[in-house]
Amino acid sequence: MSTPRALSPQGLMVKAENALASAKLLSDAGDIDGACNRAYYAMFDAAKAVLLATVPTIDPQIGKTHNGLIAAFGLHMVKTGLVSVELGRALNRAQNIRQIADYTGDVIEPEDVLALLQQASEFVQTLKKQVK
Repeated sequence: MSTPRALSPQGLMVKAENALASAKLLSDAGDIDGACNRAYYAMFDAAKAVLLATVPTIDPQIGKTHNGLIAAFGLHMVKTGLVSVELGRALNRAQNIRQIADYTGDVIEPEDVLALLQQASEFVQTLKKQVK
């Protein structure tokens, strides 16, 4: 069995845009949990893409854990001023909402999903400018 090859930053951005489109479709169909999941993964893939594209020393396996990727994003992108603190916070909020949607069964309000979709869209579009 061969090890799957890592996606390029550009490939990850395409994946992020596809996940974002899926999140919008799921939200429109009333699948709140699915929309939250896909919105988070859009942000996760975009964050991984920008780290791989802008930090030459980053481990290509940075996406092995969610917390590891989020910590690396904060360290290399937010603390250096390459992205705003608000974008860093948005990634953390998205992870929290996704965990609620995927694991707790607690109700997520429709307005929270709409806010998450807006943040995910802004996040992906902002990071896409840094991935060439």
